[in-house]
Amino acid sequence: MHTTEKQPLVKIEHAGLDVNTTAMLQKVKTVAVIGSGTMGNGICHVFAQSGFNVHMMDINQAAMDKAVATIGKNMDRQIAKNSLTEEAKQQALSNISTYTDMAEAVKTADIVIEAATENIDLKVKIFQQLDQLAPAHTILATNTSSISITRIGSFTKRPGKVIGMHFMNPVPVMKLVEIINGYATDVEVTNTIYVLSQYLGKVPCVVNDYPGFISNRILMPMINEAVLSLQEGVAGVEEIDTIMKLGMAHPMGPLQLADFIGLDTCYSIMNVLHMGFGNQKYAPATLLANMVQAGFYGVKSGEGFYKHTPGSKELVVSDRFKNKKWEL
Repeated sequence: MHTTEKQPLVKIEHAGLDVNTTAMLQKVKTVAVIGSGTMGNGICHVFAQSGFNVHMMDINQAAMDKAVATIGKNMDRQIAKNSLTEEAKQQALSNISTYTDMAEAVKTADIVIEAATENIDLKVKIFQQLDQLAPAHTILATNTSSISITRIGSFTKRPGKVIGMHFMNPVPVMKLVEIINGYATDVEVTNTIYVLSQYLGKVPCVVNDYPGFISNRILMPMINEAVLSLQEGVAGVEEIDTIMKLGMAHPMGPLQLADFIGLDTCYSIMNVLHMGFGNQKYAPATLLANMVQAGFYGVKSGEGFYKHTPGSKELVVSDRFKNKKWEL
């Protein structure tokens, strides 16, 4: 399903725009997002709110309908905080068209952002399709959090136009966009994505293509070390997270954050680091591997290190980790 292509509402004539932003907006009018999950719908949200034509593509129409509803609910939260008007919400939602056919979704796209599962084989397959279906000028970006941009680009005939555009979750709230240059990425492409990120109200940081980039090269070993500490009985779930929150001023403890990210995603990224660097220090904790194998993924499955009840913000440690032999 899709609607008729609309004129973009990006404000090219805005008096406050600099030369670089104006040049970017003349090139980027339609953005296709592949995937309608948590990251995909968040990316659609920020682009639609900024006035771009957004083509949301997924093989499952019901999933896209749910994603659009989620975007609407998230915009309602913005309205409640007086950061968005009802009129702006309706306009933003009208900027989104949904497609189950990739060829239709990308045929007029200036940028495509892939936001599928963190799986190299899946991403390669998608990029091979995009390379064949998208116009020659189209930039092909991936929201991957760890997989090599150079490797993904090597499966296309346009590696210079392949780049990483790594948004943080939740996308409408988090300011960072980690921009990752592949070995062959053109400077002009990097500049376009940099200025585009700023236009979205984000803070772009450009890094080079090494396993885990910067965000996950630093974050995931910390999470893995927290899991190892729990596995070895050094401390409990609450103690580990409280120490990191109160002692290091982290807004969320590493085990709670792992649940929020998804333990399956954490496990996949640790494996990418382990294989990419060939260093045992990046080997995922056995406890992490076992939890993933057993289907305890965190928030998305309802239980990880904590129990997660829909609609509740209370932190409840999983019964599996409540054994405190020292308690009076």
